[in-house]
Formats: sequence, C-alpha cells, structure tokens
Amino acid sequence: MTPHTALRLHVPEPTGRPGCSTDFSYLSISPAGSVRKPPTDTAPGDTADLATSLVRVLDDEGRACGPWAPAMHPERLRRGLRAMMKTRIFDARMLLAQRQKKLSFYMQCLGEEAIAVAHSMALQDGDMCFPTYRQQGLLLARDDISLVEMICQLMSNQRDPIKGRQLPVMYSYKRAGFFSISGNLATQVPQAVGWAMASAIKGDTKIASAWIGDGSTAESDFHTALTFAHVYRAPVIINVVNNQWAISTFQAIAGGEGTTFAQRGVGVGIASLRVDGNDFLAVYAASQWAAERARSNCGPTLIEWETYRAGPHSTSDDPSKYRPADDWQRFPLGDPIERLKKHLIAIGEWSEAQHEAAQRELEAEVVAAQKEAERHGSLLDGRVPSAATMFDDVYKDMPEHLRRQRQQMGV
Repeated sequence: MTPHTALRLHVPEPTGRPGCSTDFSYLSISPAGSVRKPPTDTAPGDTADLATSLVRVLDDEGRACGPWAPAMHPERLRRGLRAMMKTRIFDARMLLAQRQKKLSFYMQCLGEEAIAVAHSMALQDGDMCFPTYRQQGLLLARDDISLVEMICQLMSNQRDPIKGRQLPVMYSYKRAGFFSISGNLATQVPQAVGWAMASAIKGDTKIASAWIGDGSTAESDFHTALTFAHVYRAPVIINVVNNQWAISTFQAIAGGEGTTFAQRGVGVGIASLRVDGNDFLAVYAASQWAAERARSNCGPTLIEWETYRAGPHSTSDDPSKYRPADDWQRFPLGDPIERLKKHLIAIGEWSEAQHEAAQRELEAEVVAAQKEAERHGSLLDGRVPSAATMFDDVYKDMPEHLRRQRQQMGV
C-alpha cells in the first residue's frame, strides 16, 4: 500500500492584515468596456463568462465605453450623484449621532453608495426590494421618503414609524417597495423569491429584488432560494454585495477564493453577472438588464457587485483589528462618487463649484432633518414610544385578552 501524507484542511487567509498592505491582485478586473452584453433572453449557461469577467463602463478618465454604457440623460446622472452624496452625508451624521449617544446603533454603506442608488433607478413603482441593513440608498434615492421619519426610526423616538419594534437601520416602507429588514442573515432571499413567484401566479408585472452580503451566501437559505428561483423561473434579481469583508471575516471564508459568487448562479441554472459595484453606470445598466429579463419572463438573474466596505461593519466594530487602515484608498475600483463626478465633469454636465454647492446644500438638508427628528426625542432624553403601542397592529381588532393584558400593565 502506498503511504500517504497526513490530511490537512485549507483555511483561507486575507491577503492583507493590519500593518501589511493588502494585495488586491486576487481581484480579477476586466478593462472598462471590454465585456460583452448579451440579449436579455440569453440562456443562463451562456452567461458563464460574465460570471467571471467584470462588467465595467467608466474608464480611468471618466469616459463611458463599451456595450454596457447606458443612454442616461445628464439630469438622471446628476440626480444619481446627488443621491449618493446625500447617502454618504446621512451616514456620517448618523454615525456622529450614535457616538453622541442619541441612537444606539448604526451601519454605514460608505463606499457602496452606487449599488443601491443606481439599482433603485432601474426599478419601477410597485417592484419590491428585500434589502439587508446596508441598502439605505434605496430609500435616500427617492424624493418621497422623509429624512425626518428615517432618523426618528434610528432614534426609536415618539415619531418612530415602527414604534420602537425594530433595531435602528431596519426600516420598513411598503409604499416605497422596501420590505421590512430582518436581522437574521439570508432570510430575505427566499422571501423575495416567494414574493416574485406570487407576483407571477397573480399575473402581475412587478418583480422582486433580493439583497445579501458575500458572507451570508454561506447560509442555507441562500441556496434554497437559488433552487426555487431557478426551478420556477421567478421574476427576481438576486444581488450579492461582495464588499470583501463580513464583519471580521474575509470573503474567501464564504467561498470567494478561486471562484466568484456569481458562478454559483450559473451552477444552478440562473443567468449571472459580475459587475463593478463602484461604477454607477455599470450598476444601472446591469440592473436594467436583469429587471427587463425578469419582467419579460426570462427568469431570475444573480448579480455579484464588487465593492469595498470602507467603514466598520457597524458602530460595534473596529476594522483596524483585522485589516489595513488604508485599504479603501488603495482599493482598485475607487470611490463611486468621485468616479461619477469625474464622468459628469468630463461630459460638461458638472463642475467642482456645483459639487461643492451640492455638498453644502445636502449637508444643510440632513442637519435640518436631524434637528427636526430630535424634537421628538432621542436616547439622550428617553422619549420613546409608549409601552402601550406593543399591543397595537397585532390584530385588526384588539381581542379581549390583549385588552386585559394592557390594563394589567397600567398603560
């Protein structure tokens, strides 16, 4: 019998740790404009090359090039830029408010703004997003969502639309197509697939958009959702936001080493794309392609968005303990806001002066909304929803046993 060496496990390691600059050569990047764009009714198996290459539109000079370059009016581009700027400003103010103990917890999407904002602009009214806790851009890109109301939710105060029943950042806006966020990882993906299946069963025209992080793709719910989406050709977009880190765990631990998350879609018979998530134009074009595919009964699409979580995982996290502090500045795909700004300036539709003016205007808007929200309370003054509200909205008509319980509480 031939002797064998001892068996050993392979444990993936990140290519950078504190004190050692990250080697980003593991990130396969295609030249801008080089990746083909297939018809929306293409067979899932024919997208295998798109699951390993990287769809990009903006080059280093800010020029839009290639077959994925969308025909977007400059006004829509400016609107997208302003929405990304507002999202970043909102995040910065709410992070500061958490440090001032006005709210208990916060999660930024710093560096990921293009994904949610551009995606929202590719959807239609009535479509339903099933987000994670880092897609606030889906709401901040809209004109019909009150900043004051969002901040009241974060502060769990007397005007909190969810009456203190959710953690901060876990918004819920049915009218805006924003499904209630769940703190349990990956549960929203099978929910989105089920919602999309129901839309098809009813003969509706609305589609679903599911969101999940790279780390959560290791959850069984994700794989179950892929099976249902494939088998029933559900009209759904499954967005995998690969921001390289799941709390302190590098994306390779979830299976991103030597392969891509987009390839998982191809493997189960779902059309899949791998896209530069920091390229606003590429995000919009890929989202529009996937939405049209779903709306035309061509089935689901899985999109892996390559980006980088620039800040901590949450206000409870210290990323300096597990990765280099300057990683975001060195990330090859750059800053999504700066890239779209550069493009708009290059085509003569924006300027540094306009950018500075927009920055001041949006900062003033967010500050004013925060002041208004604080008039209804924050954690500092303890003005929170009454305990009596826990009995509301459980039943259409409150049953007698809940009436008795509320009386027993003296509220």
